[in-house]
Amino acid sequence: MPRFFIDNIDNDNKKAYILGEDAKHISKSLRMHTGEKVTLCDCKGYDYICTIISINDQYVEVNINDIVISKSEPNIKVILYQGLPKGDKMDTIIQKAVELGISEIVPVLTNRCVSRPDEKSANKKCQRWQKISLEAAKQSGRGIIPHINNIITFKEMIKRINCNYQTIIFYEQGGQSLSNILNSSRNNINIIIGPEGGFEKYEVEQLSEIGANIATLGPRILRTETAGIAAISAIMYATGNMA
Repeated sequence: MPRFFIDNIDNDNKKAYILGEDAKHISKSLRMHTGEKVTLCDCKGYDYICTIISINDQYVEVNINDIVISKSEPNIKVILYQGLPKGDKMDTIIQKAVELGISEIVPVLTNRCVSRPDEKSANKKCQRWQKISLEAAKQSGRGIIPHINNIITFKEMIKRINCNYQTIIFYEQGGQSLSNILNSSRNNINIIIGPEGGFEKYEVEQLSEIGANIATLGPRILRTETAGIAAISAIMYATGNMA
């Protein structure tokens, strides 16, 4: 069943309207007709099972038949703080992280980041990254569109980290195994991944001072675009979200 994100759902009248490019996609590309069903997502973790009652290339009107909690959302919230990599690696990181169930992604400028875009370029990147998140959320059947934050500095990250979340920094120089660190009493996790070249020692020390756990992903050195995906996969598996 085709799936679309929408924010203009009228629960009182049990109707919704799909507009713009999604409406064109339904009418022109999918060639759908009245009576066919679509799933709408409200970006809050709920799915609306709907039937098309009117269709053209400007808007699609649907009746809401049922509302269910999205089965695709994990039972934990994971935020990825990703050291900004070079080139288009961030595109892949975002796409795969969204597919795996990430809740939010924050690009971070650490000391060893080579890529340091100016404000205009950074804004363009963030807009593109949010579109990648949207497309990945559609493709993977997510119930939310993970937010891609603006690029922040390492100092800003230190201030931003929520102390109510368990914070785990994956350090290329070693640390504890993830199975020994994960706290079953916490449903929210921050994971921090370095850029190419990893972290400076003082960065790891500063994170440790605010309560971050230092973890390892094994004896092999992973590329920055691999490390975050491996970490998210391991956490989702360990918490029963890949069953």
